[in-house]
Amino acid sequence: MSTLSLAVRDSSTMLRRNLLHARRYPSLTLNLLLTPIMLLLLFVYVFGDTMSAGIGGAGAGRSAYVAYLVPGLLLMTIGSTTIGTAVSVSNDMSEGIIARFRTMAIHRGSVLVGHVVGSVLQSVISVVLVGAVGVAVGFRSTDATALEWLAAFGLLVLFATALTWIAVGMGLVSPNAEAASNNAMPLIFLPLISSAFVPVHAMPGWFQPIAEYQPFTPAIETLRGLLLGTEIGNNGWLALAWCVGLAVLGYRWSVSKFDQDPR
Repeated sequence: MSTLSLAVRDSSTMLRRNLLHARRYPSLTLNLLLTPIMLLLLFVYVFGDTMSAGIGGAGAGRSAYVAYLVPGLLLMTIGSTTIGTAVSVSNDMSEGIIARFRTMAIHRGSVLVGHVVGSVLQSVISVVLVGAVGVAVGFRSTDATALEWLAAFGLLVLFATALTWIAVGMGLVSPNAEAASNNAMPLIFLPLISSAFVPVHAMPGWFQPIAEYQPFTPAIETLRGLLLGTEIGNNGWLALAWCVGLAVLGYRWSVSKFDQDPR
């Protein structure tokens, strides 16, 4: 069997293993998924009228803020879901499963590939669920073309892949699941200080550069532009650069830590 065939076979096996784990123990995924859903319902039904006035003017209805909010929460959902990846990888390391895999005749990189692909699939499913809740509370994207929808889906997958590799690295360097969860908290904290909930120009002047030049804001603005027809500007290129940069950084970090002697 060729090296490529071996890698594909073993990666598929590891992917199936991770998906079975997610199906048998869904509580972690559901708990992480509840955060963006609860924020969506809170900001729409409690703060919606007030926030809509700030976004679309005094005459704007709640629907204006729903349209503004949902793209940001879709990307926040990805950040939340990938925390589960860090926890899962850390569990494998601390429980000795990785050490056992090292002694078996399997492709070395298949363990990481299985985690990454499984996490990206879970992220996509989570985004679909949160998007369905968004549609239920009034989100509509009537002007987006099929090509723009495809580009939006590609952005979500690319962003999920980038954050997943970072989460894998966090899991590999964490001594236990609790530490992995804490180390990965920036993945859910960063959307809170981005343009997900309010425009950057509405923030204090000293804080605007922090919100503007972090990974989530350009990705959120690009997704809004694709789905709602707002101005994208340079955000598309910035989002792509962040995704590629984080994916390469996370990959190299993860592979480097995984190739070290097991703890």
